[in-house]
Order: sequence, then C-alpha cells, then structure tokens
Amino acid sequence: MPMIRINARTDRIVPGRGDVLPDFTADADGAGPVIVMIHGYKYQPGHPDHCPHRRILSLHPNTSDIRMQSWPRRLGFGAGHGDEGLGVAFGWNARGALWTAQKTAQTAGVALAGVIDRLHRANPGRPLHVLSHSMGTEVAFEALGHLRPGAIDRIVSMTGACYQGRAQAALDTPAGRRTEVFNIVSRENDTFDFLFERLISPPTPGDRSIGHGLEAPNAVTVQIDCPDTLDFLDRLGHPIARPDRRVCHWSSYTRPGILRFYNELLRHPERLPLQVLRQGMPRQPDPRWSRLLVRPALRAQLPFLQNA
Repeated sequence: MPMIRINARTDRIVPGRGDVLPDFTADADGAGPVIVMIHGYKYQPGHPDHCPHRRILSLHPNTSDIRMQSWPRRLGFGAGHGDEGLGVAFGWNARGALWTAQKTAQTAGVALAGVIDRLHRANPGRPLHVLSHSMGTEVAFEALGHLRPGAIDRIVSMTGACYQGRAQAALDTPAGRRTEVFNIVSRENDTFDFLFERLISPPTPGDRSIGHGLEAPNAVTVQIDCPDTLDFLDRLGHPIARPDRRVCHWSSYTRPGILRFYNELLRHPERLPLQVLRQGMPRQPDPRWSRLLVRPALRAQLPFLQNA
C-alpha cells in the first residue's frame, strides 16, 4: 500500500475518513523513502469543499483545478513501482482565522511527531522526508522539537508561513540539527508573506517570515522566480517553468517541473546535495515587492487582473 491517510485531532492522530488507523507495518513498498505531505491554510479533513484528501493529497483529486494537482502522484506514488516507499497524507484543521490556524498547526506538530516515531519503529533505517506548504511548515517545525536526532532527513518547505526565528529555533533542536531544509520561496508570494507578518505576532520584535530567507548551516533558500536560480537548476537537469504571474500562493507546487524537482530532492538526495545547491544559488533572495515593481511588458495583464 503506497499511501496512508492520517489526520491530527488536537495532538492525537485519527485515521482518514473511511480508513482504519494503520499499524505502520508492512505498508511501504520496496526500499523507497517515507514521504509525509502536509497541506497549508484553509484545508480541513472531511470538509465537503476543502478536504485535502480529496484534493492535493489524493492520488486522484476530484477536481481539474491546477491548484489541486496530486502531490503524491507527482512524487512517484501510485504508479505500481516496487520501490515507491510510503506516502503519508497528513491532514489537520487549517480553517478559521489565521492566528487560530497557527495555534492548531503547533498542536498538530505534536501529533505529527507521534506519527513519525511510529513510522520509524515500523520502518527502521528507511529515510523519512517531509513536504509542506504554507502553514504546513509550522506543523513540520513544531514536530522537530519532539523528535529524536535523525528522525527527519529532509524538509521541503513550499512558500512556508513561518517566522525566521521560529524556524531557526526548530533547526537548533536535536532533531533539527540533523535535518536538511530546502526553503522554497518566491516573490510571487510577497502579498501572503506580508499579510502573515501583519496578522501573526512575531516571536521577537522585528522578526520576518522565511520568505526573506533562512540562515542555518543545514538550510538553503531556493527562490523559484529568480532567473539565476532557474538557470542553475536547468544546468543540473531540473528545468522549471518561468513564472507567469506577479502574485501567486501556489506556484511552489503548480509550476511545471517543480514537483519533479522535489521528487529528486526526496528520492535521490545524493544527486542534489544541499551544499551543491547553496554554492550555486544567490546568497540572498530578491527584496520584497521586487516582482510587483518591475515594469510589465506591454502585452501583459496588470497584476490586479491576474488570478492569484
């Protein structure tokens, strides 16, 4: 069985709707990794319109909306190969006010840590990675504070909604110091980062979101609307489409080629060492609003007419 569905109910776990709570034994296929996928804000397991298990965390999303494409399928699950490993669709209640969702994310992180502990007991020695979007990154970073060293090998944070200080504190835990973090950012997400900083109080005055970068020995920031970054990834054999919008919260997983890049990061880490990426990327991301302030081409739509 290449996929299981798990939901957080406060700091405890419950099965996905229609499932039974797995014992995590004999679920993974072959020698592939365990990949835990965590959605972001506005999703809620079981919600008639916003259930992640029927959308981005499903092998067969019940919509053709490009924002709802299947993460697990693009990450190599569900194709019937013998080395797929195990995909874990982790759901939590991310509805409500933004500050409420952030508190829920921290509680869900405790539940996630319990899931990861059980996964390691059932699959000793198997690599375990996390892919998270938006406020799902808060869930992943909270879990690091409750885990043993080496519990998570890699985290790919897709335009994460989290403060730099919070992320650095998580990476300074015993588990965090052994985890490699790929901080995927884009100036397309500036509006959402700005709103996050206005609505959520920072842990320390002056703190900023990780959309501005993340400084840590075991982290690299990948700005996916930076031409130099995209050229570098292209030379490595991982072409990603150029951005076509000024504002977009979902480009970190909807851009053609980008989930294929994450698949390589998580399934073949030896091919993309973190230090190689750090050496080839610009040291600092572009400043906020730089994408909005660029003069548009004459034939391009104005930003306020584009879909976000």
